[in-house]
Amino acid sequence: MKYHIRYNKTAGEPGRGTLDHKWRVFEDGKEYIFKNFKVHVPCHNEFAHGDWNLACEGTLSIDRETSTATIKAAN
Repeated sequence: MKYHIRYNKTAGEPGRGTLDHKWRVFEDGKEYIFKNFKVHVPCHNEFAHGDWNLACEGTLSIDRETSTATIKAAN
């Protein structure tokens, strides 16, 4: 899958997570909001969804306890 990661400028607003939820991760049109992210694959900048993003390809795993997105190489 291809992922785009962007800073959450609206953190803390209704439906946009708490003030600590600073990262937006897009996967095939679906948006997730996280406090943290880790990327273990090559990444690059890319203009998409009307803004600049960190872009990469891999597999997303979600740690709900720490609100962390981790993107690793696809198996």
